[in-house]
Amino acid sequence: MTLSTNAAGESQGRRRTPVPSPQYASTGLDVWTMMNQVAASVNAVNLGQGYMSYPPKEFIKRAAQEALVENTHNQYAPPRGRPGLLEQVGIHFANRLARPIDASSELSIHAGANEALLSVFTAFLEHGKGQEVILMEPAFDQYTPNIIMSGGKPVYVPLRVQCADKDPAKDVISSHDWKLDMEELEAAINENTRIIVVNTPHNPVGKVFSREELEQIGAIAARHNLLILADEVYEHLTYGVEHISIATLPGMWERTVTVGSAGKMFGVTGWRVGWSVGPAELIQPTLSAHTRIVFTSNTPLQEGVASAFKLAKENDFLNIQRQEYERRRNRLMAIFDDVGLPYVVPDGAYYLLVNAAAIKIPNDYKFPDFIEERGANFKLVYFFIKEFGVSGIPPTEFYSEPHKHLANDYIRFAFCKTDEGLDEAAKCLQSLKRYLQETS
Repeated sequence: MTLSTNAAGESQGRRRTPVPSPQYASTGLDVWTMMNQVAASVNAVNLGQGYMSYPPKEFIKRAAQEALVENTHNQYAPPRGRPGLLEQVGIHFANRLARPIDASSELSIHAGANEALLSVFTAFLEHGKGQEVILMEPAFDQYTPNIIMSGGKPVYVPLRVQCADKDPAKDVISSHDWKLDMEELEAAINENTRIIVVNTPHNPVGKVFSREELEQIGAIAARHNLLILADEVYEHLTYGVEHISIATLPGMWERTVTVGSAGKMFGVTGWRVGWSVGPAELIQPTLSAHTRIVFTSNTPLQEGVASAFKLAKENDFLNIQRQEYERRRNRLMAIFDDVGLPYVVPDGAYYLLVNAAAIKIPNDYKFPDFIEERGANFKLVYFFIKEFGVSGIPPTEFYSEPHKHLANDYIRFAFCKTDEGLDEAAKCLQSLKRYLQETS
């Protein structure tokens, strides 16, 4: 029997509703909201999400305030970006990449680095063609949905811990011990592959890829004529090692788009200002995609970032900031040394992967369904938050299903936090010692 439908679209006896895309039909919480809510329920020290719990430097805040009161800064910016910011980013990358940068054709300003990534994927992937993007796991969780939204298919190649003389469940290891198998990388490439994403310094491992590793990745990309998308948002946060931009290697500028972030550089993640840099023939389609995605990005904060670039040099900001982060990193490592949990020493970024395999969760411990259904790593992090009052992020969220087991024992903590927050975390974590067990 056919049901009649009235003008409002309602069938007799039932209401019809529009059907969303399966990709976005889920009403489940994202990992950040989920863990923040669990942390808030016990007033935990939040070392989970990578936002700064302290204010930006005064000269950075003043730059934004002064930009906001200028009348001409309250209307649309050109899609490519405000001239002042383009000039400053051009100067920065001319020094970083040791080559002249044409700000009128080799740069684009974006609404944060994430929108820059989406713009590159949109510009170089076609719907319905089965085109693929290589991601190195653990991979920042925005890569996969951005690729899928752009019509592409993510293909995952994991970093693997290689340190024969150490046990990661018992011993402190280096982020450099997380290695990319170049044969495995090349085996993942086929005629549909279009892009390799290289994230260095790496989130969440803290690995800074060496020149030799980047040369090998670059050679593979050149053999298969692939675009390299270099996510280098943590470029200025390295500790005792050199960050090398893959675009500086011979033959790599021509096939690389480098993405950066004012949020990470200046500690203002809420400003949502980022950029893409590369040869004009790669930036022009990226800019075209950006224009269709958001058209332009925030005018006054573009001007604020431009001023911050200038003032950063006068204040030796980047060197001082690096020292402050290294001190926070060392403080958090010392906290876990004290309680007896090993970790991965990060050479870059501001995250610490802690191996919590030694934590014994009671067999009868009760987990809510929304945690139980997400697996062992989510249960470990939930237990950490509820019992010890310190929040982290389950790094299995950075893996595809076949590789999640590689991260089951780890928790990601962020050290872009105040000294007071780290001190409070140290006190809270003393209680975990009673849950430690011998690992085999």
